[in-house]
Amino acid sequence: MENPLLLFPQLNISASKEKSYYKVMKSTIKEEPHKTSKPGAKQKRNRLSLLLQKSEFHEGDRLGRPGHLTKAASVSPQEAVKWGESFDKLLSEKAGLDAFTKFLKTEFSEENIEFWMACEDYKKSKTAHELLPKAKAIYETFIQKDAPKEVNLDFHTKEATSQSIKKPVLTTFDAAQNTVYRLMEQDSYPRFLRSDPYLNLVQGKNPARPALRRRSRSFTVNDFQGVRPDFAVW
Repeated sequence: MENPLLLFPQLNISASKEKSYYKVMKSTIKEEPHKTSKPGAKQKRNRLSLLLQKSEFHEGDRLGRPGHLTKAASVSPQEAVKWGESFDKLLSEKAGLDAFTKFLKTEFSEENIEFWMACEDYKKSKTAHELLPKAKAIYETFIQKDAPKEVNLDFHTKEATSQSIKKPVLTTFDAAQNTVYRLMEQDSYPRFLRSDPYLNLVQGKNPARPALRRRSRSFTVNDFQGVRPDFAVW
């Protein structure tokens, strides 16, 4: 009798395929427990990265919460009450300045207080050669058109300051600083005194824990490094 495989060659092909299929499946079954039992290095790195991101998220959120304006400073109700006597009194105390700065960040208008502080530091310059680099940095950061932290100045004040920049003196930014000071005093300062975080300080209450929120990116001025070594809050 003739070999049936010669008469039906497709049977041989089918059997060969089945053997290959079962061989692959058997190999897969043996390897699968090994893969699941020991997570790979890439998986471990992904888990570590996720943990670090969560840690950074919560840390940044704590630092930016408006309810924690002066937690580190441990301000007493008596001190907080004095901040309400005048805007100048608020800015003259480090804790008050810090609290007001953080409040402005919640309103996305911190460029005003940062400009005011930059001008205060500028006026402390002791030598003439310090004035030009500081003046240029302040002008490019806060005053020129489309500056990253452009403050709201009227046309006359901006033009006068722009001209004075060419040969800066200690009073170069006085007019602009006074304009921004009045703006904060008349607009932001009253809202600060009515804000819940400030009222909580006055009443000696612990600030309520706000809902978790993703921190917003806030521009930090680094242009003054090397030319303004003693900015208090920056």
